[in-house]
Amino acid sequence: MTFSIVARSADGDRWGVAVASKFLAAGAVVPGVRAPLGAIATQSFANLRYIPDGFALLAEGRSAHEALESLVLDDEDHGQRQAGIVDGRGRAATFTGEDCLPWAGGVIGPGYAIQGNILTGPEVVSEMERAFLASDRSDPLAHRLHAALLAGDRAGGDSRGRQSAAVLVGGLGAGYGGGSDIAVDLRVDDHPDPVVELVRLLRVHDLLFGKPTETWPLEGDVADRLRRALDALGYRDPDLLDALEHAAGVENLEERLVPGAVDPVVLTYLEERAAER
Repeated sequence: MTFSIVARSADGDRWGVAVASKFLAAGAVVPGVRAPLGAIATQSFANLRYIPDGFALLAEGRSAHEALESLVLDDEDHGQRQAGIVDGRGRAATFTGEDCLPWAGGVIGPGYAIQGNILTGPEVVSEMERAFLASDRSDPLAHRLHAALLAGDRAGGDSRGRQSAAVLVGGLGAGYGGGSDIAVDLRVDDHPDPVVELVRLLRVHDLLFGKPTETWPLEGDVADRLRRALDALGYRDPDLLDALEHAAGVENLEERLVPGAVDPVVLTYLEERAAER
């Protein structure tokens, strides 16, 4: 009743899972990420012990295949289970029990495992694989995972319909302020088109938590533009940097602050907000 992709980023620093299903809040059940051990998806009458037990096995040094094999052997209801694992080294494994409802199956490749059950057909998995491999390897892993999920959804996805979707990505110190290992944790729990709704959430996430790729000195026209936008939004501190810090705190843009400069993404956002006033 679900389709998912588990993968490692091309640089080997991130692991993640993307999932969609005709099931309420699949993101609360299916995905697990623990850096630097890897990522796991458990689905089809999901055995939630696969996630903590799987990571325990990976922590012992088992490969993705060895860990998944052990989980299945210890599960008397394994015929109803489906799971995928990518370990810290990018080795992948997938399993589909013989009693999973059709269509059900999966595929693995270097750094990824894709699987689904109660799908409209095998084209869902094949399209997910095609989209993932065609995506830019330098793109953030969350975007590559979502590209695969969207391709599977548009190829037919869950034969029962749509309800929820999620993207979970982790890496060492990748979380907010460097204080956790979870870089992205976005869920659409109940929506008529959840995979598309994830696009909007990813854009918001990129805006608020993305790191600056370019900075502009706070001088000349840039400083004037920033001052006009901040004034229009009510951030009128005489010190421009203090006004910017105040605005960033209120607008949740503090991850994009740069000492003595401004991220053009922040400037554009503030100008757009000011224009709406």
